[in-house]
Amino acid sequence: MPEAGIPEAPPVLVPPAGEDALLVAIQSALAPRPGVLPAATALSHFGEHAQGWLALAALGAVLRPQNRRAYVTAGVGALAAHAAAIAIKLAVGRRRPDHPAIAVNVGTPSKLSFPSAHATSSTAAAVLLGKASGLPLPAVIVPPMVLSRLVLGVHYPSDVATGVAVGGVVATLTSRIGRRMKESGS
Repeated sequence: MPEAGIPEAPPVLVPPAGEDALLVAIQSALAPRPGVLPAATALSHFGEHAQGWLALAALGAVLRPQNRRAYVTAGVGALAAHAAAIAIKLAVGRRRPDHPAIAVNVGTPSKLSFPSAHATSSTAAAVLLGKASGLPLPAVIVPPMVLSRLVLGVHYPSDVATGVAVGGVVATLTSRIGRRMKESGS
């Protein structure tokens, strides 16, 4: 407590560095643009616990019965990717960004950051739904989901990059397992 008549010193804000600085730069460049925060928030809700991807996979399985196995595989892959991300989060224990210069624009179910489960499940879903539908979904889905996690201030760039890598690996493994099951008649 300062002595009477001596003003209290203002708190010292340590400038962001490293990934904090990169995150602040991304937020500064994108968040002020019209529609960016609402779109990022919508993507966040859609991707939470891979529920949007599971719904799309189920819808594809119902509407395209000739490709049902591929859509079920996509749902399984999205769920497996989400589970893998959660397991890695628990093992690593990295905390979410908390520098005062980073705006956190959405709530999260946990305080753990690495890797981004949204990036992980979205990548796996995009790859597998792309195979099922014949559409270039990874190029359309992954960049907006990854950027949304950064704009919302809930992940570091390395969290989303790792999530994309893990999601790609899970999609590849899920696809291989699905193909083997189909070949064996399971």
